[in-house]
Amino acid sequence: MHFIPEKLDDYVVAHSQNEPELLQQLTRETFQKILQPRMSSGPYQGRVLSMISKLIQPENILEIGTFTGYSTLCLAEGLKPNGSIDTIDINEELFDFQRNFFDKSTYGNQINQHLGNALEVIPELNKTFDLVFIDADKDNYINYFNLIVDKLKPGAIILSDNVLWSGKVIEKLDPKDKMTKAVLDYNALLKTDARVETVVLPIRDGLTISRKL
Repeated sequence: MHFIPEKLDDYVVAHSQNEPELLQQLTRETFQKILQPRMSSGPYQGRVLSMISKLIQPENILEIGTFTGYSTLCLAEGLKPNGSIDTIDINEELFDFQRNFFDKSTYGNQINQHLGNALEVIPELNKTFDLVFIDADKDNYINYFNLIVDKLKPGAIILSDNVLWSGKVIEKLDPKDKMTKAVLDYNALLKTDARVETVVLPIRDGLTISRKL
């Protein structure tokens, strides 16, 4: 969805960094071969993720929700030379598709894939993180936050996707709409939790930046 007029949005995209060729190829194949291809971050948000990662220069990144690996590669662009990204996804059918593109990039040996339920995988990761990207099942966002917050270094960043949920966050809540309720509860948590400071960006479907205090 567009939060500014579409022509102005087009101008913003046109005057931002171009999408790298490998990611263009990944986008094409995602739309050709994968169900629900619009779940991918997309070129503009991908450049935002890349820029944030490059500003942080993280040693350790955690990504919850890999999908086809587009955002993984964007985040990897900011890694320190000795850094790594751990990315978790529950869909085993996407594992080889992801790996193919990871190995085509210059970050292949820095990307660790984890197949399984993130609620079970995260506690097994014995490291602290500089940057976390949450882009998975919305009804577990709060659970993911509670699992990762103590694994963050002071000053570390959490990026949370889809926090505006196609604008449903400002509509009257349907009692049966559990996903919107989960997003509303998560946004309220980030606003009030004393362990982080948070700003919401109206980028695509909403991107929250939270900083560990």
